[in-house]
Amino acid sequence: MPHPVVVGVDGSETAYKAAEVARDLAVALNAPLLVISAFDGDHHEVIRSGNDEFVISATRDAEKVAKGVAGNLRTNGLEVTHLVARGKPADTLISEAARTKARLIVVGNRRMRGIGRVLGSVASSVAHGASCDVYIANTYDADK
Repeated sequence: MPHPVVVGVDGSETAYKAAEVARDLAVALNAPLLVISAFDGDHHEVIRSGNDEFVISATRDAEKVAKGVAGNLRTNGLEVTHLVARGKPADTLISEAARTKARLIVVGNRRMRGIGRVLGSVASSVAHGASCDVYIANTYDADK
């Protein structure tokens, strides 16, 4: 795979907005797009109702998010793949970007203001730890 543009998604509107920016940058750079959904642990729960059994799994939820976003971002001429990985979002983005020799990581600026700025954010961690360029997309208005 040529050097991709990497973006992380978690099912939020702000992450989706960052993913749209990543798609546009990938198209402009003629690069593939890699959509990543990370999860901290494989928590799962089994719910039984009569003869039916439902399994709620962090892995399955992350796969659904990554695959759904990747599918929505597909456009003519753009190669879009998705990946699900166990780990903290920032660490996962940094390590997968290094592994794939990513050209760019796109993150949203959610939690970069107020108390989130003090506690840290994925964008801040990625910006400080990435071995490639990082683009921080303005996603403040995505949840409105």
